[in-house]
Amino acid sequence: MDYNRISALLEKYWEGETSLEEEETLRVFFSTPHPDLPEALQEAAPMFRYFRAEAEKVWEVPPARVVKLSPMHHWMKYAAILLVAVGIGYAVKQHGQRERQAVVAMKEQELNDPQRAFDETRKALQLLAKNLNKGTSKMQKLSYFNEATSLVEGKE
Repeated sequence: MDYNRISALLEKYWEGETSLEEEETLRVFFSTPHPDLPEALQEAAPMFRYFRAEAEKVWEVPPARVVKLSPMHHWMKYAAILLVAVGIGYAVKQHGQRERQAVVAMKEQELNDPQRAFDETRKALQLLAKNLNKGTSKMQKLSYFNEATSLVEGKE
């Protein structure tokens, strides 16, 4: 075979520009020993021989072991999940009942307690009177100022 052609193919191989057919040509060439192989080509020969040997190897993969698990094998997990779900359901139910009872009790207390309604009304009216008194005191100060102004103007 032409060593110049193989050298050119090898250069293309190192540059990553060879096609699959050209790479196969290199593998076939280097798979057979050549006693008068130039030194530049002898460096690549062991690598291509290795590639060829590995491609021809039959890789034996041990068969996968099948482990059968029955649903009852992990019964404690299922029991724990069930117990947690029941607990959460019970807590939600109790919370809802407590809220309903509190709302009903509050409504009954508001409707049935006239004294409380009277007290709340009295507080609201006292707040209104307090705010009105604040305005009245300010108006009294203004009227004193007007009287003083009129007295000063009348004397002049």
